[in-house]
Amino acid sequence: MAATDGAMPPAGGTGDEAVKPGRRSLEEAASWYAALCSEDVTGAERQAWRDWLARSPEHASAWEHVEAVSRRFAPLHGTDPDAAVAGVAAARRGPVSRRRMLSGMAGLFGLGLAGWLGWRHTALPEVLMAWSADYRTGIGEQREITLADGTQVWLNTDSALSVEYRAGVRLLRLAAGEILVHTASDPGGRPFYVATRYGRMQALGTRFAVNHDQHRTRLDVFESAVEIRNAAGALQRVEAGQRADFTADGVSPLQAAERAREAWHRGVVVADDIPLQQLIEELARYQPGHIGVAPEVAELSVMGVYPAGDIDHALAMLENTLPIRIERPLPWWISIEAK
Repeated sequence: MAATDGAMPPAGGTGDEAVKPGRRSLEEAASWYAALCSEDVTGAERQAWRDWLARSPEHASAWEHVEAVSRRFAPLHGTDPDAAVAGVAAARRGPVSRRRMLSGMAGLFGLGLAGWLGWRHTALPEVLMAWSADYRTGIGEQREITLADGTQVWLNTDSALSVEYRAGVRLLRLAAGEILVHTASDPGGRPFYVATRYGRMQALGTRFAVNHDQHRTRLDVFESAVEIRNAAGALQRVEAGQRADFTADGVSPLQAAERAREAWHRGVVVADDIPLQQLIEELARYQPGHIGVAPEVAELSVMGVYPAGDIDHALAMLENTLPIRIERPLPWWISIEAK
């Protein structure tokens, strides 16, 4: 999943305690990365980068994040692939931490730093469930499936779903991501459930969407009703036109369902008078890399329908209607600034 300023995986720091990089440090790190990618980078520029890196743990953390994202795309031209990591370690001027050792171990298994960042912030059982899921989608991919009873399920970007149909029950297990479900009637009268780590939802002949991440499960109901039972046993009936979030410990008050949670299966992201930051966070789910929004424009109100799979088109639409400009110091690093 693409990272945004509002949902940044922590990186860097010393020992096991992470230092969360701020937006300015992240943008500076991206600029340094772009400079070091140049074929004619000078020794003086390399030394200036090392000086910047050593100036604060936050700089080291920001560089580590930029490097983690970059490894999904291309190596740093003209630089030993391990030199940047070595520079981060040197900047910390401390012993190798347990977190660093584990990061190296993850690299031995082909995960690399980017993979390790994901592992640190995802429950291990869910990682294993996602890897072994019956149906999966990558970043930017969507998929439609029809189950044995005729139930239709759409998987959104970066999702993992398993299906368990047996005598007495129809059960979907959502390990990660988002699904839209249109249930079919069952001749045997078996109940239909969707389960996540936080609880279980029973569909009552309905059309609904479930979005699940490491923080909560979200349910939007568009037809009929769905009953939530979270891990603590709390019950909540959600009617058509309503939504609720829940965790293992509680269920949120009912709110209005959002049509955006149904529109994505048509390949679009709907913005209905929402902050620009919120729209970008949604669009970022469909893109690899980083998309950041400057605080000066983050709260600008946005309305419209944007293509989920064409970030360049979506950003051009925004740039034509809002007082913003788009900066791309790297192909996979986008910054939205005030014009």
